[in-house]
Amino acid sequence: MIELKIATMLTILGVGIGFSVGYLIRILVALSKKNSIELDIKKMMIDAREKAERVTLESEKKASETLKSAREQVREREDSIIKAEERLAKKEEILEMKEVELQSGAEALKIRVAEIKSIKDRVDNSKTEIENEIQKVANLTKEQAEAKLLAQIETEAQTSLSSRIYKLETFATESLEQKAKEILAVSIQRLAVSVPADLFSTYVPIISEDDKGKIIGKEGRNIKAFEKATGVEVLVDDQPDAIMISSFDPIRRQVAKIALERLLQDGRIQPAKIEKEVEIAQGEISKIIKEAGERAIYETGITPLDPRITAILGRLHFRTSYGQNVLQHSIECAHLAGMIAEELGANVNVAKTGALVHDIGKALDHEVQGTHVEIGRKILQKFGASEEIIKSMQAHHEEYPYETVESRIVQTADAISGGRPGARKDNIENYIKRLTELEQIAKNEKGVEKVYALQAGREIRVFVHPETVSDLDAKNMARNIAKNIEEELKYPGEIKVHIIRETRVVEYAR
Repeated sequence: MIELKIATMLTILGVGIGFSVGYLIRILVALSKKNSIELDIKKMMIDAREKAERVTLESEKKASETLKSAREQVREREDSIIKAEERLAKKEEILEMKEVELQSGAEALKIRVAEIKSIKDRVDNSKTEIENEIQKVANLTKEQAEAKLLAQIETEAQTSLSSRIYKLETFATESLEQKAKEILAVSIQRLAVSVPADLFSTYVPIISEDDKGKIIGKEGRNIKAFEKATGVEVLVDDQPDAIMISSFDPIRRQVAKIALERLLQDGRIQPAKIEKEVEIAQGEISKIIKEAGERAIYETGITPLDPRITAILGRLHFRTSYGQNVLQHSIECAHLAGMIAEELGANVNVAKTGALVHDIGKALDHEVQGTHVEIGRKILQKFGASEEIIKSMQAHHEEYPYETVESRIVQTADAISGGRPGARKDNIENYIKRLTELEQIAKNEKGVEKVYALQAGREIRVFVHPETVSDLDAKNMARNIAKNIEEELKYPGEIKVHIIRETRVVEYAR
């Protein structure tokens, strides 16, 4: 029991000592923190004081600089005011001197006016005396003398004026003719382009002789299918490293060239493939036409036209007139018209545009009735071309009056481009016309699918629809076509008529 009490007392004593020691430690920690906070506060006060001193010094420095700048500005303004006052003083002195001079000049002028008035009075008196003396001598009144004098002067002046007018007219005519010749000569010389006539053949290069065998095919099957699809004549033995495509129609030649190049590149040549590539090539022609029109606009440097006009203009790339490419002819006319308009001070853009589109009707003259001038006017009016451009192009064949100076310039440029030596060949145009008429005679027959004139017009191939034309009808058709050719066309030698009736049957096994 005693031991338990002792243990309890010791425990209580230990707890008390522990509390005492903990409290003492807490007091010591609190004192140390207090000292640390006081040190931080003192440090912050020292830093704030130093910062305040720095700000004060900087403010005093800036204030000093501002005060110095303000004093300099005040000094400069005072100097400018002093200079302005000096200038004003000088101007006042000058004005006072001028005022004195004006006053003296006015007095001198009054004196001079008085002298002139006195002289005028004396002249008037002398004139009156002279008139009286003349009337006494000539027995004429003043009015009669004036009338007689005027009549005499009028007669002399009329003779002199007539002679002078004649000389001026002669000189002006000679001068204008010389000036016109100089302008035309300079324009032609500045252009100086070579525009060759279109040929009737196109060459496609080949890599090896094996390509020719592929083009010909077994028993000539491929070459016959190609000529049927394109309407051209293919010559494989004309040159060792190329295949020649011959046709009077440039569009057919271009389609054949594109299709043949694609076939040679692919390597697989057969009738079905040939027909497919020809269809693709025909689709690419529209892209070529568009690019040709845009290239013509860019080359001539005119204001861009409606895209539809540009597309129709590009079709002239495949149109010839007397062997001359119509688009090249139009571009040449545009350059000539621009140079002439520049020399004459006319509207250069209107003249160049009118010259470029003056033959645009030829792109559709085989589809629309009327002259190419009238067709061209309708095209330009439909697609919003300006009235000045229409007036400038419509008179180049004198179907419409010359309403503007640009219309005469376009007509002159057209005459220069078409009339220069070597530009056109009548025999080529007649040749193309004969081949076109030859194809047209065959197209008039019923059941005809395609007609192609080949061998320079010595052969015509007519493809018919097998379901509407029988073998007997084909024979009769060949006879009728040959008879119509003999009656309607004049030609040397003979023309071979081929009627081709091909039946193709396709079935699918499913």
